[in-house]
Amino acid sequence: MTILSDSRSLTARDVGAKLWVISIWTLLIFFVINLFGIIGAVVTSSFATRWLRSWMPSGFTTDWYVSAWSEFQLGDVLMTTFQVVGAVVVLSGVIGVPAAYAMARREFPGKKATMLVFLLPLLVPPITYGIPLATVLYQTGFGGTLTGVILANLVPTVPFVILVMIPFIEQIDPRIESAARVFGAGTFRLFIHVLLPLLTPGVLAALLLVLVRTIAMFELTFLTSGPTSQTLVVALYYSVFAAGVRAVQSIDAMAVIYMSLTLIWLIIALRFVNPTQIVTRGKQARD
Repeated sequence: MTILSDSRSLTARDVGAKLWVISIWTLLIFFVINLFGIIGAVVTSSFATRWLRSWMPSGFTTDWYVSAWSEFQLGDVLMTTFQVVGAVVVLSGVIGVPAAYAMARREFPGKKATMLVFLLPLLVPPITYGIPLATVLYQTGFGGTLTGVILANLVPTVPFVILVMIPFIEQIDPRIESAARVFGAGTFRLFIHVLLPLLTPGVLAALLLVLVRTIAMFELTFLTSGPTSQTLVVALYYSVFAAGVRAVQSIDAMAVIYMSLTLIWLIIALRFVNPTQIVTRGKQARD
């Protein structure tokens, strides 16, 4: 009886485990199908001449991309996006990496409170501190300018770099730094020639995430940008909700450009950053 009861219990557990796996795969497949369906509909609409009450458009054309490029001044918008993203990535690295080193290697009063301050811009929705931040920037003359957009985006990205880099720095044996100082390396040479090569995977990973985050950052950019400092995501929002009648296909063409830009930057970055390399580097440091 005991053996029979155990076999029945084991069978019930096996059935439950299989049902759980099936349900997970079903939800995953449903999500993927919906995701590709939405993206496919937008891409198809961007090439459609006319698409009403039918499974497929009546024809295809690339004229909507030409129309979107001229109507929404995408050349200027893309240049602004490149400038904002490039400046935010560089400044976040220049400020965040040394700050992360100081937080990882130094003990000082109020360290935990400082870490909490760094966490706040990441935990709090951007719109909650974006409005007072935009007010301050407009009062100081930076609102509506490219500089103001860059400064606003640095608020969440610098703490993000710091929090990502601290574990990478803590994995490096302090005795390596001590040995470099024994051989006469100053702080600057120590950081450039010893620490930076060891931290390169972590730095690239952090800046990659900052790049993607800045491209997609809407709230802070929307609140602080002006007519000449709009990034692509803000321009896309205005094209959808601004007054006037605009062709849906032209807006979809602009959305496809936005998706393609993000994907291209991500692919380029992943050619220099291998996520498995980051895990391997961390495991080697612990060993």
